[in-house]
Amino acid sequence: MVSRAGAVRDVTEAAVPRFAAILAAVLPVGLLVQVLAELPDYRQPAVPFAVWLSLLGAAWWVIPRVRGGGLTRRQAAVAMAVAVAAVAAVGWDRRPHSPSGVLDWSILGAVWLLALAALSRPAWEWVPGALLVLAVNGFFILRLLGTAAPGIARLAAAAYVMAVILSVFAALRPTLRVHAGLAARRAELASRSAAERAAVAAIEEDRRERSALLEVEAMPLLRGIADGSLDPADEAVRQECARHATTLRRALADRARLGRELLAGLEPALSAARGRGLQMEIQVVGDPGLPSRDITQATIGAVDTVLQALPPQTVTLTVLAGDVLADSAASVELYLTFGYLPPAARTPPPAGIARWRAGLDVDAAGAGCLEVSWGAAVPA
Repeated sequence: MVSRAGAVRDVTEAAVPRFAAILAAVLPVGLLVQVLAELPDYRQPAVPFAVWLSLLGAAWWVIPRVRGGGLTRRQAAVAMAVAVAAVAAVGWDRRPHSPSGVLDWSILGAVWLLALAALSRPAWEWVPGALLVLAVNGFFILRLLGTAAPGIARLAAAAYVMAVILSVFAALRPTLRVHAGLAARRAELASRSAAERAAVAAIEEDRRERSALLEVEAMPLLRGIADGSLDPADEAVRQECARHATTLRRALADRARLGRELLAGLEPALSAARGRGLQMEIQVVGDPGLPSRDITQATIGAVDTVLQALPPQTVTLTVLAGDVLADSAASVELYLTFGYLPPAARTPPPAGIARWRAGLDVDAAGAGCLEVSWGAAVPA
C-alpha cells in the first residue's frame, strides 16, 4: 500500500523553495560575520554570540519539522517567541547611537523563523508575532537613535524586509497545500489500484484452480457415468457429483455474495465508520463462511477499534478464504489497510482466543494494516 502521509511529506519537501534551504544554510554564517564586525557596538559582546547561537539552534530544530509536513501551532509559537527574544536581547545590548548599518542583523536572523511559520500556519497565527517583532525592534531603534532620519530609516528598512519576505512565504502556502492534496490523492488512487489488482489476480487464480480441479476430478466422473462404467444411482457417485456441483456453484457465484455472514456482523462497525467520513472498499475472495461466535466477536472488536481511531480516509477491507489460502496455516485471513493511524492508537489487538490471531503493522508515517486470521491450525 502507498503511504498517504509519506507522499504528502515527500511533496512538501520537494515544493519548499530551494532558496529557503540555501537561506537557512548561509544566513547563520553571514550573521556571524556581522556580529564580529559590530562587536564595539555592544555593551556585553557575549550577548550577541548567545543570540546567534540561539538562532542557530532554532534553525536546527525548526527546519526538519517544516520539511516533515509543517509546524504545528505550538511549534510556530515557539519559533516566534525565539524571534522576539532575539530582537529584544540584541536591542537591549546595543550602545546608544551605535554606528551600525541601516538594518539590524537580529531582524535578518528572526524574520526567517517567522517566514517558516508563515509557510506552515494561517496568517492570523503568525501576523501578531511579526508585528510584535517589529514593535520590539522599533522600540529599541527609536530609543537608541531617536525619531531623527537615521532611526526612521532603520525602522522602515526593517518593516520593508519583513513585509517582503513574509509575503513571499505566505503566498507559497496555498500552492504547497494544493500540491500536497494532489500527492495525497495520487497515493490514494495508487493504493486502491494496487488492492484491486491484487484482488483480481487472486480471484482469477481461484477460478483457475477450481476449473483445474473440475477438469481433473469432475470430468472423469462424468465420462464414467456417460460410458456406463459408473452407476449414477451409487451413493458414492452421487456424493462425488454433489461435491463437484457445489464447487462449480461457488466458482460461478457472484463474489459480492461471498462472506455475507461475516460482513453482516461487521456492518455496524463499517456503517459507523462511513458516518465518520471513512470511505470503505470491501473485497472478498473465497467463502469465509460463518466463524464461531467468539472468533466473530474478536474480529469485530479488532476491526471496530482500528476504525474508530482512523481519521477520514479511504480504507480497504479484504477477506481471503478457502482455496485461495491453500499454502497458509489459516483458513480465513482479513486485512484492513489504511493510510494513516494516529500514534496513540497504534497498540496491537488483544489475543487469547483459540484458533484466532491478530496483529497491527504500522510504519513510521502511520500507514499500515490490521491482519486477522483464524482457522483450525492457527495457534492461539
